[in-house]
Amino acid sequence: MIEVSALVLAGLMASSVQATNVSIDDGSGAAAVDHTTEIKAWREKRVERLKAPTGWLSLVGLHWLKDGEQTVGSAKGNDVVLNVGPARLGTVTLKDGNASIALDAKAGAKIDGADKANAPLVDDRQEKPTTVSFGTANFYVIDRDGKKALRVKDSEADTRKNFLGIDYYDIAAKWRIEAKWEAFDPPRTLEVPTVLGTVEKYPVPGKATFEIDGKKYEITPVIEVPGDKELFIIFADRTSGKETYGAGRFLYAPMPADGKIVLDFNKAYNPPCAFTPYATCPLAPPENKLNLPVTAGEKKYRGSHH
Repeated sequence: MIEVSALVLAGLMASSVQATNVSIDDGSGAAAVDHTTEIKAWREKRVERLKAPTGWLSLVGLHWLKDGEQTVGSAKGNDVVLNVGPARLGTVTLKDGNASIALDAKAGAKIDGADKANAPLVDDRQEKPTTVSFGTANFYVIDRDGKKALRVKDSEADTRKNFLGIDYYDIAAKWRIEAKWEAFDPPRTLEVPTVLGTVEKYPVPGKATFEIDGKKYEITPVIEVPGDKELFIIFADRTSGKETYGAGRFLYAPMPADGKIVLDFNKAYNPPCAFTPYATCPLAPPENKLNLPVTAGEKKYRGSHH
């Protein structure tokens, strides 16, 4: 289980009071304009990150490693066949849960930007995993529930070069919801399924309660990474699989204050799995499957692979 800092929990516990839906427009229209401007700016930054040379659109491979040595390269005779790169890149060894690489002398690859013949491969449980780069592509090791895989990216990926853009619902102030925050003492744990068939456990500091058209709904945010300044929400609703991505959408919310938490569904966005089959996404847990259509945020990607 991921530990939550005492400081974060203290702030969350102190904020358990009341809240309701609110309009952010005071009648002058200025607040509504500010909100629209905020959402448009957020969308621009979101697309910018998505389209970055190493963003989610650049994924071209996900290769699970087995114990022992395995040759890696684009030639068919390798144990791990890449979609890009030299015919023989090198040999990756997985031993006792730790990966390392020995590069082929003719591969022309670099390890963390340096000319090295071999190195341990620090995985993505650390802030900066070891990156092996070659041409326009690179890979690093990811760890999912103790299983290791090579995540391969290429700035020339078709998914990046042929990105179709994102379709959105209209920005609407009604979907910026000021919800009641109920802190949990002690914090709970939420088991979240993933596309891999595994389960990830997240700390749950509390729950949000709000009303839409006179009906009450609950949603359970989690702490994605200890020390985060925002809460993470994985949710599905009655648009899921129709107008929006079937497995649900993601949303971040600022930490609650004074018993309230702001849920701006205008910032609901598609998980990486909506754009690529090479991501490892969490799925909406039963607690966050809302029995209403959330007609806000991103719609289903037109170029979705599924």
